[in-house]
Amino acid sequence: MNKVAVYLQSHINGEVLVSDAARDFFATDASVLKLKPNLIVYPRTTNDVRKVARFAWQLAEKGHALPITARGSGTDQTGAAIGRGMVMVFPAHMSRILEIDTKSRQVRLQPGVNFKSLQETLHTHGLFLPPYPASYAYSTIGGAIANNSAGEKSLKYGSMREWVERLEVVLANGEVIQTGRISRKELDKKKGLATFEGEVYRAVDGIVSDNADVITQYANSIAVSKNSVGYALQDVKRRDGSIDLTPLFVGSQGTLGIISEVILRTAPHALSTSLAAASFATIESALEAVELIRPLQPSALEMVDKHLLEFMEKHHGASPHKPLFAQGENGETPAIILLAEFDDAKDSVRTKKAKKMMKSLEGIATQTAATSDPDEQEVLWSIRHAAAAVVNFDQGGKASVPFIEDGIVPQNMFRQFIDDVYDMFKRHHLEAAVWGHAGDANIHIQPLLDLRKVGDRQKVFKLMDEYYRLVLKYGGSIAAEHNDGRLRAPYVAAQVGQEMADLFVQLKQAFDPQGILNPGVKTGATLKELVGIMRDEYNIAHLSEHLPRT
Repeated sequence: MNKVAVYLQSHINGEVLVSDAARDFFATDASVLKLKPNLIVYPRTTNDVRKVARFAWQLAEKGHALPITARGSGTDQTGAAIGRGMVMVFPAHMSRILEIDTKSRQVRLQPGVNFKSLQETLHTHGLFLPPYPASYAYSTIGGAIANNSAGEKSLKYGSMREWVERLEVVLANGEVIQTGRISRKELDKKKGLATFEGEVYRAVDGIVSDNADVITQYANSIAVSKNSVGYALQDVKRRDGSIDLTPLFVGSQGTLGIISEVILRTAPHALSTSLAAASFATIESALEAVELIRPLQPSALEMVDKHLLEFMEKHHGASPHKPLFAQGENGETPAIILLAEFDDAKDSVRTKKAKKMMKSLEGIATQTAATSDPDEQEVLWSIRHAAAAVVNFDQGGKASVPFIEDGIVPQNMFRQFIDDVYDMFKRHHLEAAVWGHAGDANIHIQPLLDLRKVGDRQKVFKLMDEYYRLVLKYGGSIAAEHNDGRLRAPYVAAQVGQEMADLFVQLKQAFDPQGILNPGVKTGATLKELVGIMRDEYNIAHLSEHLPRT
């Protein structure tokens, strides 16, 4: 064990590993990138996190950088859960649900808590956390907060940022702070502190106040329902002078501080739902249906396309959409299948909405189905979950590779956007399969490539450049719910404009002047650097027991 590991092990209650096997395991997450860390730290307490951060800060002051990457279950698809220095792993020990207050509908917990375990616990109290990602069965709450995650329920309930009440955060120098909205008077007190926390508040207030026009202009330019690019500067300060750092940490991917404790808001959990599904012969008719369904306020409005269903049949010999949704006498595959869920508290309201949806789709949809029976719903949901067949594809070196998997555009641009995506895949001779959140115009696509081949690795960057330009052409966001990470950091300025990108860099510098908190994530990355850390093969074998979905 090296000297640094020996020192840390003697000062914290958790464990420190430097074995090649452990370092190899944590060199990858679910992205196409690879970075082998120097050592692995398993903190047991906030005090452990504080001591490690303070040690890294002191090393950096002496000119020896040993960055810290906070990590949950490694499901991040943007390379934000890997780093060259220390990887700090939270699920091993800091994974307790500390308190549930059913009256206020709030829960206090540690970041390493498994999302599914929390959800199941909340269900016993008649509650749930709505913005769960597709990976909720095997991802952590800390990771969901770090990414500002969203999912199928976000159409109605928004992303994770809307559900985080307060945070306990270890700053870069080891100071521990509590976030939450504070008044103008309280802000003045914070700014008067002769501590790093005081420096942070002074810097944030200065950045937000001095650049209010730039921040407001950017916020007003966002015409999509989900956007995790950069930092949420627009949500920090209100007109009354109050300020809250919480929105900055949510979606920051461990680049501003290390989250050590969380207080979340929750919502009442509907024990029963109504699910309606419909198939369409054309994309035009499907998107016309989306506009008719959205006013009914479904909790989810999901889609899969023809190519995904045909991929499932070709590679797995299964057709989850049949016999319910087969077109014509020859059983052709529908162009699009939509699934809309209603989770209103009253049975009568849910049933009424489902019936209204069925009525509105007459003459538009080719076939429809609706049910409140859980078993029948599971059959319908299996159509949407067929995307797992693509996500987990790995044969002969060719795998489903996530690097252009999270584009979102304004609803009125959805039709043209999908057409251009299909055209892009055709020009590059790739199988196209599209699925995702139709109600948000947020799609997921993962091309099949063999990263052992130089040509396919080069194609990753060609497709990234082309796809992100396409998203921006339609006024969308390149990171709807999976965030920037390392992968999209070089494109942030193209998304937000150079002035706003410069503010992100200023903010990062204010929170992390030594550059030890997940450097190269969200800011400071170049395409040239990405080329050097691209995997020469891709798989997500370490997640196979869960059958990852997206």
